[in-house]
Amino acid sequence: MSKNLDFAPRGLSRTGAAYYIGVSTSKLDEMVKDGRMPAPKMIDSRVVWDRREIDLAFDELSYREPEKVGNPWDD
Repeated sequence: MSKNLDFAPRGLSRTGAAYYIGVSTSKLDEMVKDGRMPAPKMIDSRVVWDRREIDLAFDELSYREPEKVGNPWDD
């Protein structure tokens, strides 16, 4: 029997956390290691990322610098 939940889970698996922010699991691991993403929590033997902590960390990521495009009229 499948459960249909009307809310997003707060705890995410490694795969779910990576998917949530749009990166691969190896990129998530790298981001956790360098401090850009939070470390997971443990629930017994289960490793779980807190969605709220991910949201806060994601908000702190820097924006991409706009590419400098020269004005063609300057040539």
